[in-house]
Amino acid sequence: MQRQLIAACAATLLAAAGGAAFAEGYGRNVMVDMNASVAGSTAVMGASGATKMVGGAAMYPTKDIVDNAVNSRDHTTLVAAVKAAGLVDTLKSTGPFTVFAPTNNAFSMLPAGTVDTLLKPENKQTLTQVLTYHVVPGKVDAASLAQQIKAGGGKAMLKTASGGTLTASMRGNDVLITDAKGNAAVVTTADVYQSNGVIHVVDKVLLPS
Repeated sequence: MQRQLIAACAATLLAAAGGAAFAEGYGRNVMVDMNASVAGSTAVMGASGATKMVGGAAMYPTKDIVDNAVNSRDHTTLVAAVKAAGLVDTLKSTGPFTVFAPTNNAFSMLPAGTVDTLLKPENKQTLTQVLTYHVVPGKVDAASLAQQIKAGGGKAMLKTASGGTLTASMRGNDVLITDAKGNAAVVTTADVYQSNGVIHVVDKVLLPS
């Protein structure tokens, strides 16, 4: 039951071995050129002022993480979890923060009822622990992540706000974020810039040890 609760909590979050930069908007099955380009694309790493669409809504770089997230239909449970954990003020603060944010599809595969259980006040501590496992202090955009992966010989170790570690790497054309249990999430939308950081949307939940 504890594992299910932790998994449900994680699921409610708001998630290249070479090149020095990714094209803006890289994600699943987008080929990463080891010389800092994306095959088939003329896009380059955009400025943090670029606006992207997530969950059918524009993510304005002039707004903070929370104010953007509330408009994404793909992250409705994320918002509920952040509120239940009392992290709204934190994620609206100056930061900066890097958030690996699973979509609604990521947590829809979890056992029925576990999400509702974690949203209860008595489970706030567990909820907070797993949510903050998806947050890395500082602004780690795609270009920075690529540089760290290259410097690490194919892997970048990211220290999270919860004190845990995430591992960034490549698998074919996919950028992976692997949790402490060995579960790998794919970055499906990168570099969603916020006024206080950046969001990378991922397709799996990430679980601490």
